[in-house]
Amino acid sequence: MSAARSGVREVALGLGAYAAYLLVRRAVLTPSGRRRARRNAERVLGLEGRLGIDVEPVVQRAALRLPTLVHVLNVGYAGANVMLSVGWLILLYRRRDAGFARERRAAVAAFTGALPAFLVFPCAPPRTLDGFVDTLASRGIDIEHPFLVRFYNPVAAMPSQHLAFAVVTGTGVAARARSRPGRVAWRSYPALVALVVVATGNHYVLDVAAGAALGVAARALTR
Repeated sequence: MSAARSGVREVALGLGAYAAYLLVRRAVLTPSGRRRARRNAERVLGLEGRLGIDVEPVVQRAALRLPTLVHVLNVGYAGANVMLSVGWLILLYRRRDAGFARERRAAVAAFTGALPAFLVFPCAPPRTLDGFVDTLASRGIDIEHPFLVRFYNPVAAMPSQHLAFAVVTGTGVAARARSRPGRVAWRSYPALVALVVVATGNHYVLDVAAGAALGVAARALTR
């Protein structure tokens, strides 16, 4: 297969996965879907309370004491995580890395594996509930703006795709790291992403756990 045809195939695969994501978004992003998402969010918080793991408010309050840190976390949530994952795949493809196909399959599996959950269990993020702060909105960025909502699903908190991507990408980069500190750092990357999504009010602890499990499963299934 020529490089051009191969590139077209990869782009088509990515666009197909994104189209499926948008179809799910269209199905659940209705007034009734929004209400379901809020009820589900309250159920998640209630379960966390019973398990004693509802630490999101504490984490966010600690982060809000450091405005510069919040700015960095916002950047991490808004684009750095996804850009890193996509950029990593592009780099492997351009280098003709022997492991590219597996990395791409794992990323697609992590992305599409969350879609059934988004469909049957729409869940509003913490930032939409009382007691939480939307750190992006507080900096003048409204990710609930009608234009932006055309491109993503605002009631898809469970599981966290950010964590799924972090596990897939972090594991892949760690395997290619040339030094022990590099491997340790990249294996710790999902923990950093967990801090980002919780501190910015975009995911619950259970979302993080589910997203990490999805990432591990995506890598295992595409081995």
